[in-house]
Amino acid sequence: MRQLAQRAEDVPAVFAERFNLGDAAAVAEVYESGAVFVPESGSPLSGEQINAANGRFLALGLPITVRPRHVHTAGDLALLIVDWVIDGTDRDGRPVRVAGTATDVARRGPDGYWRYAIDSPFGVREKV
Repeated sequence: MRQLAQRAEDVPAVFAERFNLGDAAAVAEVYESGAVFVPESGSPLSGEQINAANGRFLALGLPITVRPRHVHTAGDLALLIVDWVIDGTDRDGRPVRVAGTATDVARRGPDGYWRYAIDSPFGVREKV
């Protein structure tokens, strides 16, 4: 398993690798203490709620594909815009497609590794 990201632009790939292993504890390590996960606007989650929310995605049993679109770094902070998709057939044979464009903030910790401070997987929504 890949170590935590040493560069801001690698955070999504580290997340995806750990997610695709199905390892909830390894996924949790990609978040800093006090991080916020925003599954929908106005509903931020923290602490164990983040693990539970990611657990629902992990329970699909399907891999995630990530494609960073933009990474903007200022010192120890980074804004990441990342296209992602979970696509396939679930364990019951039903087609599943969950996708979005995340608006995330990562921070370099005192140990030199980058972790999510804010993870908003559906941060960019298309206007209808």
